[in-house]
Amino acid sequence: MNVNSLHERIGRVFPDKLNIEIPASDVDLFETGVLDSLAFVELLLHLECEFGVTVPVDDLEIDNFRSIVRVADFVLSRTAQPRRSAADAS
Repeated sequence: MNVNSLHERIGRVFPDKLNIEIPASDVDLFETGVLDSLAFVELLLHLECEFGVTVPVDDLEIDNFRSIVRVADFVLSRTAQPRRSAADAS
């Protein structure tokens, strides 16, 4: 997956799904107040739907979601790894 196209796809989630405009892909979404707790949960839901990325509570690191750039890095890291089945985890 191309990083630039991923930035663009994630960037479109904000206005298309969350009705939030982001001025730049490196803006801190929490510090600027763009993402509050409800919008963050909605973002996680849309990332799961759009990219198949799930975030267990144990793996939840807010720093991974501070900007579109960081979200893209997170999505890439999750989609690049082979998925583990429940049988593999035991």
